[in-house]
Amino acid sequence: MFKIALRPLALTAALLAGTATAFAANPMVGGAEMLDSKNIVENAMNSKDHTTLVAAVKAAGLVETLQGAGPFTVFAPTNEAFAKLPAGTVDNLLKPENKDQLTKVLTCHVVGKAVMAEALVKMIADDGGEHDVKTVGGCVLKAKAADGKVTLTDENGGVSTVTIADVKQSNGVIHVVDAVILPKM
Repeated sequence: MFKIALRPLALTAALLAGTATAFAANPMVGGAEMLDSKNIVENAMNSKDHTTLVAAVKAAGLVETLQGAGPFTVFAPTNEAFAKLPAGTVDNLLKPENKDQLTKVLTCHVVGKAVMAEALVKMIADDGGEHDVKTVGGCVLKAKAADGKVTLTDENGGVSTVTIADVKQSNGVIHVVDAVILPKM
């Protein structure tokens, strides 16, 4: 009788655990809580790991766009990712006369729909291990999944790895990446 009485309790606990997982909070990014009620720019501005990205978005005049309805997927490079670029590259891109080039680089990190990691991994599997991701900047990234990680290869052969996936936003999703995606110039 005691075992029978515990079964409904165990089932309820299992269901509650599943519900908690389904409504899990966003991961922390750059030491900040990422609220799914805020848009991409609002959350990025709170991340200490994305100050370079935010400065670049402002310099390119993309703040209003990325605060828009979307939905968007943004592969968001960290400050460390920008620091991997050759010396002077970021400073040069941030100059007003290079706004078009900066805009091209940034929009090659943006997809015009919200794509969660599980969906991307399924697309990769459905396409035999590699899926073309078309960005709003006109770049085509090659997405692959291996060893529990998703990588994106840009048009120059540069590889970026998703380090934090599925950061839900009010207007899409952010996937944090460890390298800057560069368009073919």
